[in-house]
Amino acid sequence: MSTIKDVMRELAVLEDPKMREANERRGDDHGVNLTRLRTLAKRLKTQHELALQLWATGDTAARLLATLVCKPKAFSAAELDAMVRDIGSPKLLDWFIVNVVKPGRHAEELRPGWKDGDDLVGRAGWSLTTDRVVRNAEGLDLDALLDQIEEEMKQAPAQKQWAMNHCLAEIGIHHPECRRRAIGIGERLAVLMDYPASPGCTPPYAPVWIAEMVRRREEGA
Repeated sequence: MSTIKDVMRELAVLEDPKMREANERRGDDHGVNLTRLRTLAKRLKTQHELALQLWATGDTAARLLATLVCKPKAFSAAELDAMVRDIGSPKLLDWFIVNVVKPGRHAEELRPGWKDGDDLVGRAGWSLTTDRVVRNAEGLDLDALLDQIEEEMKQAPAQKQWAMNHCLAEIGIHHPECRRRAIGIGERLAVLMDYPASPGCTPPYAPVWIAEMVRRREEGA
């Protein structure tokens, strides 16, 4: 069993000032190569008490590691809610959702309240909602989701806006009955319309995103 001091020393060794500078331009406050962090996590294996200690440090790299060595089902809904509200890094938020919340027991319980939260909390809620849209939309009111996106996305904080736009696109891609409305909302709001996309990548502007992914799905059918 590794001690918190041992692990924090290892994380300090992995720190790269140039990587920290690059990450900070994206709103992330850590300088650890994530591939090397995953390698460390594989060696440590699951250690829930260590994960709690790592999270308690408040250090983003330590918290990223905590999401990989914790026991997701050991957290209560209240603990997860407190944790998500203490996250200030987009990368940590995404790892927390993927590695802790989704494999845990409380994602659907927490999703609606988070969806109405600000910035990163809102991003968490909409990320979970998008997962439902794609994987298991039964019981979701897609029209109500589109109503909320149409009303709130244009003015939403950047991190939440990005997740809402992703949800809009996936509704249009996976639910043909909602496609025309989803495209129309995207065109009217024009969110991320001018966002630069790398060559070969689909732009995040929802109408183009929807059209391209539907085309690919139809060609692959």
